[in-house]
Amino acid sequence: MKKIIIGVAAVVLVVLLFRFCEFKKQDGSSLTSDTNLIQQQIVNVGKLVVTEGHFSEVLTYKDQQKYFLDVLTFEKKALIVVNADVTVAYDLRQVTYDINEKDKTITITSIPKEEIKISPDIKFYDVNQSKLNPFTGDDYNKINTQVKEKLKLKIEKSTLKTNAKNRLVSELSKILILTNSMGWKLEYNGTEVKTDSDLQLQL
Repeated sequence: MKKIIIGVAAVVLVVLLFRFCEFKKQDGSSLTSDTNLIQQQIVNVGKLVVTEGHFSEVLTYKDQQKYFLDVLTFEKKALIVVNADVTVAYDLRQVTYDINEKDKTITITSIPKEEIKISPDIKFYDVNQSKLNPFTGDDYNKINTQVKEKLKLKIEKSTLKTNAKNRLVSELSKILILTNSMGWKLEYNGTEVKTDSDLQLQL
């Protein structure tokens, strides 16, 4: 009788051990599948996100050259009309991240800053100049610098950068939705990201 009990106990132990090993195998396989799925989603998100805008600016450029103790003055001036195409881009191919399979946590370690590109089309009207004070390459360089500075101020006051950021959040939210649906966590800047609003605040 004692041998029978020992034999039954041994069989039960073997069965339990087999099921435990099978469970661990399935759990490990599931974890690998989850990790691969998340990595694929990050690859899909990794693209160039571009937001476009158009801005106009009208400037008056003046410069004076004075001679003979300022008795003689030679002025040059021009009316400048600027139409500029502006893009704000995020290269999400540069996003870096860590995957912690044990804690089921995705940590975004780096998100690239926006890249602002200004392509101005500058036209000159009512150009007045003299032979002693003509327009030169230096003038055009100064004008180009002034144009870009003024456009940068317009861009800051516009909704272009905000719209670009919203598109960035929209793309990164795809990772958030997937991690939440799979029971994983998403972290950025040392903080858990639970909603789009959390992501917006961290960027």
